Amino acid sequence: MKVLVTGGAGYIGSHTCLTLLEAGMEPIVIDNLCNSSAESLARVEALTGGKIPFYPGDVRDEALLDRIFTEHTISCVIHFAGLKAVGESVQIPLTYYENNLGATISLCKVMSRHGVKAIIFSSSATVYSGDNEMPLKETSRTGGCTNPYGWTKYMGEQILRDTAKSDPAWSVVLLRYFNPVGAHESGRIGEHPNGIPNNLMPFITQTAVGKRDHLNVFGDDYPTPDGTGVRDYIHVLDLAKGHVAAIRYLLSHTGTEVFNLGTGQGYSVLDMVHAFQDATGITIPYEIAPRRPGDLPTCYADPAKSREVLGWQAEHSLKEMCRDSWNWQKQNPNGYEG
Repeated sequence: MKVLVTGGAGYIGSHTCLTLLEAGMEPIVIDNLCNSSAESLARVEALTGGKIPFYPGDVRDEALLDRIFTEHTISCVIHFAGLKAVGESVQIPLTYYENNLGATISLCKVMSRHGVKAIIFSSSATVYSGDNEMPLKETSRTGGCTNPYGWTKYMGEQILRDTAKSDPAWSVVLLRYFNPVGAHESGRIGEHPNGIPNNLMPFITQTAVGKRDHLNVFGDDYPTPDGTGVRDYIHVLDLAKGHVAAIRYLLSHTGTEVFNLGTGQGYSVLDMVHAFQDATGITIPYEIAPRRPGDLPTCYADPAKSREVLGWQAEHSLKEMCRDSWNWQKQNPNGYEG
């Protein structure tokens, strides 16, 4: 079975391609490489012995998409492609709306033309309103997003819901990710952010490898056990396996369904620092910095629906997340650039 993976050379995309190959599926990748590296796909091929047809290009290029759907009999699509830096989205909102929403619209149009009406959308916990009680369920309130990136995910979900509502042949699964961390246990593929990382774990590992002299902890006065923000961290391979489970669901159901992909366990920033130190023996110097606007005190998932409906649950421990993150970083201090 062939699966088109948009943004498949990225962090989550590359791990998902590996997991698809291990599950006997055939990923086909389109990626414009604006925040990823084709080297990730070469390494996935080396790890699995599989082949990944790769089309360098933008998902908004409908002619290229037409060519892909003509050259391959695709069963479904996993749509990762999109800009994803929260802070950057505040600075250049029009770029985010144009890119993220434009790509989703172009993709749906071409899929319709070729009769492929099954899609998994890479969504985010950022679509949930900040006033929800924890843990977050799929039925928790959405909207009230605090940044344009979050709004693009919220609007992307709505575009796909409306598309499925207009044509009962469509099957849509919206996967709301929490905080992916870790890397493949080989250390050959992992997270390679361009410029300043947006997420905690790359900051920790870059500090550990000497690229940064300390970690900034944004706020220590939140109403949490140690005053630092609490998040639901999930190993990227568990997240990738969630997509395989979602494909199996997707191909036997129509309409739209939403699933949280998280562990159901919240860890604070300092919990993560201490867990990393325990897993690696490396001390992480940190300084307390002012809170970042828009950050919530606590955000973690209720993953019960994914367990009950998809038969999926996260399996990796926090220690394994830290160990695998460090294994990737120490082998690849400059990411895929060497």
